[in-house]
Amino acid sequence: MRCDANLRFVSCLFVCLSPRLQSKAANRLFLCSLIRERIEKSASQPPACLTPVRAALYSRVACRFRYMSCVTPSLRVHASAAARARTGATTSGRSVFPGSVVPDDARWKRAARSTEFRSKRPPKARSGKHRGGAVVLAAASNDPSDAPVDNAYTRFQAGIAADEREAVQESYAKIMRWGDRRHQKDLQKEDVLGATTKVGVMGGGSFGTAMATLLARNKTHGLDVVILVRSQDDADAINHTHRNAKYLPQWELPESVRATIDPAEALVGADFIIHAVPVQSSKKFLAGVKDFIDPTTPILCLSKGLEVGSCEMMSQVIPNGLGRAQPLAVLSGPTFAVELMQGLPTAIVAASESAELAWRVQRLFSSSCLRVNTSTDVVGVEMSGALKNVLAIAAGIVDGLELGNNALAAVVAQGCAEIRWLAQRMGAKPATLAGLSGTGDIMLTCFVPLSRNRTVGTRLGAGETLEEVLGSMTQVAEGVATAGAVMKLARKHKVSLPVLTAVARILQDGVDPREAVEQVMSLPQVPEV
Repeated sequence: MRCDANLRFVSCLFVCLSPRLQSKAANRLFLCSLIRERIEKSASQPPACLTPVRAALYSRVACRFRYMSCVTPSLRVHASAAARARTGATTSGRSVFPGSVVPDDARWKRAARSTEFRSKRPPKARSGKHRGGAVVLAAASNDPSDAPVDNAYTRFQAGIAADEREAVQESYAKIMRWGDRRHQKDLQKEDVLGATTKVGVMGGGSFGTAMATLLARNKTHGLDVVILVRSQDDADAINHTHRNAKYLPQWELPESVRATIDPAEALVGADFIIHAVPVQSSKKFLAGVKDFIDPTTPILCLSKGLEVGSCEMMSQVIPNGLGRAQPLAVLSGPTFAVELMQGLPTAIVAASESAELAWRVQRLFSSSCLRVNTSTDVVGVEMSGALKNVLAIAAGIVDGLELGNNALAAVVAQGCAEIRWLAQRMGAKPATLAGLSGTGDIMLTCFVPLSRNRTVGTRLGAGETLEEVLGSMTQVAEGVATAGAVMKLARKHKVSLPVLTAVARILQDGVDPREAVEQVMSLPQVPEV
């Protein structure tokens, strides 16, 4: 009789749950708490007092509250038993279970008749719906297979409290409102891309070509993008086939992208000039084209690394190569040219000592597939971009030696600390080193096989010589030349860099990669830093 009372209580609550009442979150949660309290007090075994009508009613209750946070395992057990009971019921309305008792309570009879009528309707093919923050399934049919399933997903949904779901929705809505306000403010500011009519690109490599393509896609009419290349054959290939056959042959370039070997044609009259020349060739290249660059034209540098000998960053190499000060911004971050050409989501940092110039660069390049963050920490952005190339070689060596993922993670983590030690001594901000141009770029370069520097390390670890590796590459791996410059800076700033030093020894002194790893692993144990 106690189980029968529990069932009667649940059925009455079920009848009360009209759509209007269900729309009230407070009423729904109150009724759910009552049901949970009552169900949890029932016997652990399926009650023996289930008639077919009551079994159907109990199953409907289970379906209705299956995904609510208050549903207990006992309700799911009883719901399954109810589904099984329906298949063994007699047509007389009496249960096959012995000792079944039909109560005389009028409300129970009304609920039973209503439920029995509804259970005879053909089931509706519909999926779960969201009502008031809880997922509610359609009522179960007479088929036992329609009983609610118990798996990781349903348990996850059942564990989400109403206040947690509300907090997530409120936070997301708040972010979207903030975005709308910022977009409205930006519309009232200068349209940098709209006012730009010509962009010159120095260097016809993969990254320079990808950024030129991105600009041409951002503005399909009224923008002339001219790439300055070294050979007439390269220029003809781009102009005639609209493809960079040497570096990105599989992608067609926009019509507004063209190439030339004439510096005057590419650079004179440009609103912005993109510098994508390898670091070690930059100073000589700039000295040869400086007469065609207006002193007020901003140069946007894509090259990453340190110049051998002087150990200068690109923010120092460019003005020294031009022999004068020049508006300058550096762009760095986790970016592969191939994915930019594919239009995949990408993020990058534009850093300049002038916050206004960094903002203009952001407005120039930002699109639906490229986010551009701004920064005034030029040292932090440049040092991260230069040192991560050396660390990527170390990561590749670990992979080539097949030392496993544990070793790879340990080497990269140690390398990140070493980059932080040196960059902060040079004036970089910790927040920059932990952002896109720091941690973000390190993750991409060290863990993804597309990285040129990581590929160098992988081949060295697999047994190839540096001469063999560099002789077969068509693009420059800046980390090879940068490693020696890093050692000079480390000595200058009195910083110990075990992993980066080991890479420099492998590259310059021909030390066996496995021996270098063993030497680093045998260093004294120290506290975490």
